[in-house]
Amino acid sequence: MRALIVDDSRFVRGYLRVLLEQRGMECAEADNGQTGLDLLREGPDFDIALVDWNMPVMNGLEMVRTMRADGNGAKVLMVSTEVENEFILRALESGADEYLMKPFDNEALGEKLALLGLVEA
Repeated sequence: MRALIVDDSRFVRGYLRVLLEQRGMECAEADNGQTGLDLLREGPDFDIALVDWNMPVMNGLEMVRTMRADGNGAKVLMVSTEVENEFILRALESGADEYLMKPFDNEALGEKLALLGLVEA
């Protein structure tokens, strides 16, 4: 299983990488939405993209909208500090499959991955 981690924070990317690799996932990283899109378009396919909302160059919401417009069917987990319901609804309406609020722990990440059918509950 392949995961794309898109976040402008090197710390968050590293934290997610450790947690996902412990689950046997192969990971790639991008520090903004445009770089993330480039990796998605270059292939090989990713099973999931974990996308931050607030990033330079292209934010996560724009990235998700463009992914879906491109026909990319990878699962999308928006991972963000934006906790208001309005942000969650906008992310889901734009094509995200689930939403994980920062800060999070391994258990919360595992629950979201299970909801997406990517790991056993």
